[in-house]
Amino acid sequence: MTTAEVDDNIEVVRRATRELARRFGYDYWLDKDRKHEYPWDFVHAFAAGGWLGAMIPEQYGGIGLGLREAAVMMGEIAASGGGMSGGSAIHFYVFPPAPIVKYGSEAMKQEYLPKLAAGELLMAFGVTEPTAGVDTSRIKTKATKVDGGWVINGQKVFITNAQNAQKILLLARTSPRSEDKPLWGMSLFLCDMDRKAVTVREIDKLGRAAIDTNELFIDNLEVAEDRLVGEVDKGFYYLLDGLNPERIVVGMEGIGLGRAALDLATDYAKNRIVFDRPIGKNQAVAHPLADSWIRLEAAEGMAMKAADLFDRGLPCGPEAAAAKYLGAEGGFEACDRAFSTLGGYAYAREYHIERLWREVRLLRNAPFSQEMVRNYVSQQVLGLPRSY
Repeated sequence: MTTAEVDDNIEVVRRATRELARRFGYDYWLDKDRKHEYPWDFVHAFAAGGWLGAMIPEQYGGIGLGLREAAVMMGEIAASGGGMSGGSAIHFYVFPPAPIVKYGSEAMKQEYLPKLAAGELLMAFGVTEPTAGVDTSRIKTKATKVDGGWVINGQKVFITNAQNAQKILLLARTSPRSEDKPLWGMSLFLCDMDRKAVTVREIDKLGRAAIDTNELFIDNLEVAEDRLVGEVDKGFYYLLDGLNPERIVVGMEGIGLGRAALDLATDYAKNRIVFDRPIGKNQAVAHPLADSWIRLEAAEGMAMKAADLFDRGLPCGPEAAAAKYLGAEGGFEACDRAFSTLGGYAYAREYHIERLWREVRLLRNAPFSQEMVRNYVSQQVLGLPRSY
């Protein structure tokens, strides 16, 4: 496909997903947030359009698009007013299946990918643990080999979708940690969310109330041999095929959140009259909003650069990390400035700014913190000594 054809394809995706996402307006998301209600009708609408299988190959029921198209889709979902509630409802169909697509057995692909693409299967993603923090090498969840498979015990935290998911892509230790190769010895398993072996406890949290976040307590979860993804002990390295897309997609969602808030604030600034003039005529209001537009445009440029590298099979770790960083910063700054523009009205839920602000704040901490991005770039890009 030529560059022009790719660009045309991206614009087709942008227009189509924008139109679909905006059928579910701000009031829809306000209602879901208030009720803590999963947006299934929104998910089903994207499933009917084929968008859940955006990055799943056509032979497995998807539409086989690249990460650039998927990233644009996620940005449009967030910008429509869906924010992280809409984004999280869809992006778990985009990046978690990547290790299965690349490393899963043919039988696993045939059985599960079409169901994911059709929205018939919801999958959670189980990596983070309460005692490990951002040091994934120190996870304690352990898979023990038994006849015919594995038995898993441990704990996970901040796991999205676990209230409703039928499957979980779970990272567990299969060999002891070694200091010389700390990320070796972990394996990926596509497990049943067997409620007899997995206790799911929802976490009450600040934002994204429509989408559940949970602690998992795993007690003798039995996993068949054929549910191992790829080879034993290589699971963390397989995860990288999902983590870079995650960072890019999350960056685009931050950009979308910022654009939603910027649109609301700009409209308000044009129409709010104080001292016989629209407040947008004051540079103290106008300049911060203009600055946010510039920063969001720049952040999207980095995100699309990272997605392009990924689609071409080239290393994209620094660019993906930078995309997440810039998307989180630009998105938060735009939402915060929108909050200031509306003044006291920003506290009123009917103006929607406060929900966007609550949701975008998460991105400065997740899926990994801005400080860890700076650590990564300083060490891996600039060659400076490790600081942590």
